[in-house]
Amino acid sequence: MTTPSAGPGTEDPAHGGARMGVGVLLRQWRERRRLSQLELALRADSSARHISFVETGRSAPSRAMVLRLAEHLDVPVRDRNALLIAAGYAPAYPETPLHDPAMTAVRAGLEQLLAAYEPNPTLVLDGHYDVALTNRAVLVLLTGVPADLLRPPLNAMRLTLHPRGLAPRIVNLAEWRAHLLERMRRNMILRGSPALNALYDEVSAYPVPDPPAADDPGPDAGIAPAAVPPPLALPMRIVVEGHLLSLISTVTTFNTPMDVTVSELAVETFLPADPETAKALAALGERR
Repeated sequence: MTTPSAGPGTEDPAHGGARMGVGVLLRQWRERRRLSQLELALRADSSARHISFVETGRSAPSRAMVLRLAEHLDVPVRDRNALLIAAGYAPAYPETPLHDPAMTAVRAGLEQLLAAYEPNPTLVLDGHYDVALTNRAVLVLLTGVPADLLRPPLNAMRLTLHPRGLAPRIVNLAEWRAHLLERMRRNMILRGSPALNALYDEVSAYPVPDPPAADDPGPDAGIAPAAVPPPLALPMRIVVEGHLLSLISTVTTFNTPMDVTVSELAVETFLPADPETAKALAALGERR
């Protein structure tokens, strides 16, 4: 089990590693959330004067105040630790690797959930969209992906948008790509992570291959595409072994996480958007 080392501030990579105090960091989070000092003060049962003093360094916030402000600013758990360190306090949340013995119950619960979702492809992603766990049904989607793209660490965004990954088989690539990039942008705003920014810059710059025709899933098509009803949510329409699959994505996260790793885990499940896809997933799953 590891925790960040304590110190008087936190490094800002954009400014040559200079260390920032807690007031500067709190102001940045407040501005990112587009709140005034008065609005934050009302939410945190404080005063705009005190918030101003904290942000300018004229007042040192207590540990409880740092955590309270972080909660009302919806600061991610990892960054709450950074705020505490910048204020001179020990981190409040451990960061335990998923394969640590202390995470046995969490890992077992996730594996049980993954198995229960079969034959629907389901993945466990970390905060940078790296794949931590999958069920066997995910192998259906990975059919035909070059081996060099499957080497760990496997990143879901790279795999999906890479011109040699899933992208050439996604029929509605323009819509699905826009959805994924917007999802990443929202997460970047929420977390303010340089690593996420770098990942976004990388995958958004990938050349966009021409998607397959919606009415031509391939020469060995096993199921003819049915008429597409108005979707309840944007599906990913992807060709897999001659089947045209229409999949709706759902994302599940942990409530009130008390560990950095757990706070950043997300279970993404691809559910069939129509009966034809459900039948195709079942048939493809039986071949595995």
